[in-house]
Amino acid sequence: MNSSIPKDQKVGIGAYFALAFAAVFFSGLLGGKEWYGVFDFTTLNGAFGKVVSKASLDDGALITATSAFRGTGGSGAMDGFLFALGLIPAVMFALGMINVLEHYGALRAARKLLTPLLRPLLGIPGTAGLAMIGSLQSTDVGASLTRNLADEGLISESEKDVFAMFQFSAGAMITNFFSSGAILFTLIAADGTAAVPASIGACIAVMFVMKIVGANLMRLALKFTNKDATGEPQAKGETA
Repeated sequence: MNSSIPKDQKVGIGAYFALAFAAVFFSGLLGGKEWYGVFDFTTLNGAFGKVVSKASLDDGALITATSAFRGTGGSGAMDGFLFALGLIPAVMFALGMINVLEHYGALRAARKLLTPLLRPLLGIPGTAGLAMIGSLQSTDVGASLTRNLADEGLISESEKDVFAMFQFSAGAMITNFFSSGAILFTLIAADGTAAVPASIGACIAVMFVMKIVGANLMRLALKFTNKDATGEPQAKGETA
């Protein structure tokens, strides 16, 4: 596999600082409306305003309902176009930040620090670490960063397949779980006990472990389909 990052290039303290900043920036740990939200990707990326989707009169008073800029009732290619249009700011912002962080050595630090962990665990290089962190918060960010790694030759075709399996099993795990699933932990049974006999941490751990299991099942499938590092089937008699 070719890499545009020289293996003998030194990794200084600034590179590790850039990696730490990237991990916090894309993880969502600092999300919210407090002052530290300026160091969070989702907060800085923001959101589109609302548009009026429905209006009605109630005893002379005008009642309105709002929706996202896509409106309501869309379908087909038209609605798909507006959905894709809404992804552009997040993708452009993520790629721009990665280019800045790469300039300061974050990818070099990720490769050196995370490869010993990610290579045996998932069969991918440490340079995929930032895309992995981003994918836990946003599938769009994870996908765009992974595409960028593949375009620059930092991961092979088979590594991209394995990584994609990891990302889209319980995609955007942190964001989706805390925005929709975590509400279940506030439910109380009739006898006053918790309705869900598990902790939030345990659920996140199970999801993360199963993402790793899914990725390794993909590794196993690729091995049995006899694909080489470029993702192309090997001819008989060749070795990986």
